[in-house]
Amino acid sequence: MPLPAPRPALPRRRFLRATGKATAALAAVALSLTACSTGPATSTAAEAPSQSASSAFPVTINHAFGETTIKEQPQRVVTVSWVNDDVAIALGVVPVGVPKNEWGGNEQGSTPWKDAALEKLGASFGSDKAPAQFSEADGVNFTEIAKLNPDVILGAYSGLTEEDYKKLSEIAPVVAHPEVAYGTSWQDSTTIIGKALGKEAEATKLVADTEATIKEKVSQYPQIAGKSFIYGNLEPASADGVNVYTANDNRPRFLSEIGMKLAPVVEENSQGSEEFFIPWSAEKANELESDIFVTWVPDAATTDSIKADPLLGQIPAIKKGTLVADSDNTLTLSISASSPLSLPWSLDTFLPQLARAADAVK
Repeated sequence: MPLPAPRPALPRRRFLRATGKATAALAAVALSLTACSTGPATSTAAEAPSQSASSAFPVTINHAFGETTIKEQPQRVVTVSWVNDDVAIALGVVPVGVPKNEWGGNEQGSTPWKDAALEKLGASFGSDKAPAQFSEADGVNFTEIAKLNPDVILGAYSGLTEEDYKKLSEIAPVVAHPEVAYGTSWQDSTTIIGKALGKEAEATKLVADTEATIKEKVSQYPQIAGKSFIYGNLEPASADGVNVYTANDNRPRFLSEIGMKLAPVVEENSQGSEEFFIPWSAEKANELESDIFVTWVPDAATTDSIKADPLLGQIPAIKKGTLVADSDNTLTLSISASSPLSLPWSLDTFLPQLARAADAVK
């Protein structure tokens, strides 16, 4: 199917969530994805409720904007942002509507891990049971969500504003993020969504199974343990220079969970912050001390530019040859918007990259 004209760039904070502040031109290219509809609004959203699940309702979920009560087990589920659709699908619930993955996705506006899970549920994109897809390139798509007539809207991992929340609540009960925008861990997202869908036991098992998979994979790379790291975004062509992700972000959170240590310079400079990143002057790049520096890059040429940059090249990890620079948008998405589906998919590619850098630490 031919690709449509490039869409507008994602809102700044959502795009930075995945990549850092990439240029508008790169954003336009990244968003050149298929606009085809992949499923009717009448797709079945959930399995028939079991008696035990049904008896769990009503449930009340606290979040950043108050609390939401869900009176009955939802049958028509719609998700916003990233992660929420992954979690619902991993719990065996096929939403009636999901956002397209317009950054890091494939030509179907999906991801390899989501495609595999939907196929197991008999709801692959393009089939009658597939979720409908809608664009979030310009923000929350209230119109398309309303058309789907949902019983619940899942945004446990999201950057919903209070205004977004109020408008969505006029459509259906909304499960918003618990505290910091885009700061919900995949474990918490899974637990919250499990409660909202009447699948608390399944959610608990899913978290445990996913953590066991991660632990087993990480055990194959003992050199990673204890290494200090900074996860940031480096742009030699930009006046902004450096953005460094804080402990609120799922990228540093994941590296910490596998036994690495967030660099003290990041810990000290992000204390008390509710942001997922902090800007850092390129003139002070030499102060970003860590064993390993991880960043997304649009291409290999950018990696060379970073190393040659008179300021960014002074970052200690770059001088030591322990820069991990990856240009795979899908891999970046799998770590940034981490879920019980995306993390197991990412490990066989991402962990060896970290291990090679760890081997080079002197």
